[in-house]
Amino acid sequence: MTVIQDRYPTKISDWPTDPRAIAHEVANDLSQTEQDRDRIAGIPDDEVPLLKESGLLPLMVPKAHGGAGASWPEAMDIVKILAKADSSTAQLYGYHLLLSVVPHLIGTTEQATHYYRETAQHNIFWANAINTRDRRLKLEPDGNGFRAIGIKTFCTGAVVADRLICAAAQPGNPLPAMVVVPGNRAGLTYNHDWDVLGQRRTASGSFTFENVRVEPAEILGPPPNLESAFPTVLGVGGLLVLSAIFTGIAEGALETTLAYTQTKARPWETATVEKATDDPYALRRYGELWAQLQGAISLTQQATAQFQWAWDKEQALTYAERGEVAIAAAAAKTLSIQVGLAITNQMFDLMGARSVANRYGYDHYWRNLRTLTLHDPLDYKLFDIGNWVVNGTAPVPSSYA
Repeated sequence: MTVIQDRYPTKISDWPTDPRAIAHEVANDLSQTEQDRDRIAGIPDDEVPLLKESGLLPLMVPKAHGGAGASWPEAMDIVKILAKADSSTAQLYGYHLLLSVVPHLIGTTEQATHYYRETAQHNIFWANAINTRDRRLKLEPDGNGFRAIGIKTFCTGAVVADRLICAAAQPGNPLPAMVVVPGNRAGLTYNHDWDVLGQRRTASGSFTFENVRVEPAEILGPPPNLESAFPTVLGVGGLLVLSAIFTGIAEGALETTLAYTQTKARPWETATVEKATDDPYALRRYGELWAQLQGAISLTQQATAQFQWAWDKEQALTYAERGEVAIAAAAAKTLSIQVGLAITNQMFDLMGARSVANRYGYDHYWRNLRTLTLHDPLDYKLFDIGNWVVNGTAPVPSSYA
């Protein structure tokens, strides 16, 4: 990929008022090579350097620590912009944004300050080996420190990360330790086992930890207020990142479908119109899909605004308030999945038989969406929402809720 470096700012103070302008330029660059990179799959060794060049990595770092001090609505807009062009890069970036604030959520005040400044000063890209359902990674005492030993699956972007946040089981504690280690630390090995249907450039395969050194200061926590719900909101943010990606994919797919309909599609032989754009069945379906998409986008924006409200409360956030925000995020994710799958499936009905030619590569919208929507079961999101509506019971805080 060719990166035109002077198109991007070199430091935060050079940014325009709205960093979304940069995101549109990055998305344009990504769109030129997305089909080729998707076909090759492999390591995102073009995409992450492009994100670094763009200056967008310190987006959520407070201005006091050298970052952009952006809001979560701004951040999710950027994730959605990237997802329209390249959903693998959007996932890498969205996860980076969440992970870059984890020391703020669960670390000490000193750890939050240190990692925020490091991210801004050194243009750090964050990834993870968290997957709390895979408990094979252990943290064992070793002299005045620890060793991480084991395996973690679904380590999105970790192979190209500067910093990794890892969840490791620890002796005598039912909760995993959350640790930060450099991505190039000795003993870390990527297993190159991400061979899947979609999101093929996220390198979300497994990592082996072979006696990886962990210093005591690299174990996050404790947070300032152990009674606050604030340290538990990472999972809620994750739902919103996924919703932004889903709506971005859906919007990109619908725009691609429309362009094809306007320039290449032909009306069916028994239709009473001369142009595909006048076909009443096509117009009805476009109207239905567009309206559904606007609903998903609006619900995601509303839930993101609620998340910003919770973020601003910080240590004063209660578990009852967190529950309301978690349900809003779950509803946004549910609708964005349903609408996204409808659009990426029905787009071929609207374009016609010739649109499935491999030279177009339109299948990537469905493949990427279908893959990422399996992150956690939709039925359980609907259960959480129903349990809230009927019984007033909020979901138990987790990496998925």
